[in-house]
Amino acid sequence: MAKGLFPRAWVKKSFYFQARISFVRVKYLFLTWLTVLVGSWVLYVQYSAYTELCRGHECKNAICDKYRKGIIDGSACSGLCDKETLYLGRCLSILPNNQVYTGSWGDHDGIIRCKLGEVVHYELGEEPEPRRETPVFDKPTKGTSVEKFKEMVFNHLKSKLGEQGNLASLVSQILSVTDGNRDGRVSLPEARSTWALLQMDEVLLGLLLQDRGHTPRLLGFCGDLYMTERVPYGPLYGLSLPWPFVSWVPSGLQRTIDQWFTPSWPRKAKISMGLLELVEDIFHGTYGSFLICDLNAAHFGYTDRHELRLTNTGAVVPEDEFRRTMRVLKCETDADCVYGVDCRTSCDVSEKRCREEPVQPNLAKACGALKDYILRGAPSVMREELERQLYACMALKGNAGQMNMEHSLILNNLKALLWKQISHTKDS
Repeated sequence: MAKGLFPRAWVKKSFYFQARISFVRVKYLFLTWLTVLVGSWVLYVQYSAYTELCRGHECKNAICDKYRKGIIDGSACSGLCDKETLYLGRCLSILPNNQVYTGSWGDHDGIIRCKLGEVVHYELGEEPEPRRETPVFDKPTKGTSVEKFKEMVFNHLKSKLGEQGNLASLVSQILSVTDGNRDGRVSLPEARSTWALLQMDEVLLGLLLQDRGHTPRLLGFCGDLYMTERVPYGPLYGLSLPWPFVSWVPSGLQRTIDQWFTPSWPRKAKISMGLLELVEDIFHGTYGSFLICDLNAAHFGYTDRHELRLTNTGAVVPEDEFRRTMRVLKCETDADCVYGVDCRTSCDVSEKRCREEPVQPNLAKACGALKDYILRGAPSVMREELERQLYACMALKGNAGQMNMEHSLILNNLKALLWKQISHTKDS
């Protein structure tokens, strides 16, 4: 009897074991299939995003087509379209109609930027609509003299910067840039390229600030495609986390991590002095006053010699333009009176209009941005005094009665304190 039960029990166990193996196989087969499906979907989404964001070949084709037709010209056109010595490298674009690439041109490494028309979306299976492009190369028109073009540039600068006594010298500087082939005259295609560039505030402000070494130098242009020097180190401090991790990292931890990825203190002091000098130069500068409306570390970088560079001039706005904008802005509370990220005025509740006067000057915002950066690792002999001066700086108000004098005093004291500490080091 026992002999008859043993085979039956063994068969049941064997059947159960085989069924379990089959279940495990199906389970793993399903998981493998699911992994492949999800992976394929992620790759498709990434590829779709890349092809929409990174359209450098379209940009080059559009620019070179207009160059060959004689519509535009510039210092970079021959290298881009004829000799092919100007190369587009790695894609850095975050907006489809604003192409950004690393690039090389002969011995120069740089950043190439180019505007493209609006991306038109369409459903799978439909014929794509023609890309809508803005005709940016229609001015100046044929027959425009150089004198008339100078007048156009002058009036454009006046509308952007307000009444400035030395706009004529700025016009001459821009015309020297316009003559891309250095033949001593400005052609109509060159003028069209320059006019298109001047419509972009970031290019205009870059030209204004590059002589003082605050922005990367313009290396060349063709139409509204242009190349600037590459700033080797950026952002100013911290680590740029991949986007999936940004929302998961608490802001306090992010600030702590940021302070780990910084140069030595003497080098940080030199970089900080560069930011203070930028603030000094745009406060009642050569071409008027400017406001920095976003002091995010990502908008700044520094060179191998630890010299600060403003890499996103879109964060800077002429004060005249800021005041015009705020003057017509309606409000209920002070929270409605914001320009950019952090340029604020107060609300006149009785008039329901924003006031023109900025609440906080550039220097106060710069000191706030530098506080954690420069205090970490500061020498003990001057840390207390440095902290005191930074807090006095952060307390500056835009409408203080003696703001100009107080601004200059605090700025000079901070620069002197930092310079005294690093003047004897090789980093100075």
